[in-house]
Amino acid sequence: MTYQPVVPLGGVAGWRFLQRTYDTQIQSFEASNVNAREKAYFLENISKVQTAEELVSDRRLLQVALGAFGLEADLNNRFFVQKILSDGTKANDALANRLADSRYRAFSEAFGFGPGEVRKTGLITNMEKVAEDNVVARFEAAVGESDDSMRIALYAQHELPEIANKEGSERRKWYDLMGMPPLRSMMETALGLSSSIAQLDLDRQVAIFQDRLSRVTGSDEMSQFSDPEAVAKLTDTYMARNQIAQIQATISPAQTALILLGG
Repeated sequence: MTYQPVVPLGGVAGWRFLQRTYDTQIQSFEASNVNAREKAYFLENISKVQTAEELVSDRRLLQVALGAFGLEADLNNRFFVQKILSDGTKANDALANRLADSRYRAFSEAFGFGPGEVRKTGLITNMEKVAEDNVVARFEAAVGESDDSMRIALYAQHELPEIANKEGSERRKWYDLMGMPPLRSMMETALGLSSSIAQLDLDRQVAIFQDRLSRVTGSDEMSQFSDPEAVAKLTDTYMARNQIAQIQATISPAQTALILLGG
């Protein structure tokens, strides 16, 4: 039996509740029979895996491996996943480097099956992190069954700081964010942008995002999200705007105005 996260409310109030109860809820989720078994199986068997082909041949191992990066939807795409892993990330034309979604690159790097890379399946600390990340991702997915905005907000709590703390230029950090669909969706909502801007040239998109972010936070730099307070403020803005959008989708503009004035 799997523990189902409790999300009794939507919007900012629901987010506050989830923050307060997060540690207790994720501990209960991890300890549930299904999740405990899958984590134990992964840690007991992943060190035996020598190649990309061996990993994709074991569905239980692959489910944890993909789940850690939010890529569980590719579980049945074995040839595609094997190509991602076997190509690695060293070559510019490696498949992971040619995809817009940067999670594939992180996934490939985590196992080190590519040319010129060090295989990491025998490194227990690395594999423990993969197993833990899978639990976190599965918990977020379970939360998303009740409220997808909560799932995205949880994802942002660990991924925004990771991007912010990476070495490299601000432009590179923005490109990384653009290549992570959940973060891009959150940023679009928080900044009041339409998803249609994805049709523009990438550099133009970045310029628009930077301009809007500067208006909201006072800075156009991704590095600001190394500060937990900056992540918290952006998340609150996202949750509030998302709640307003949901209200507007169900009632008239006049009713929306009355509700906001009454609040």
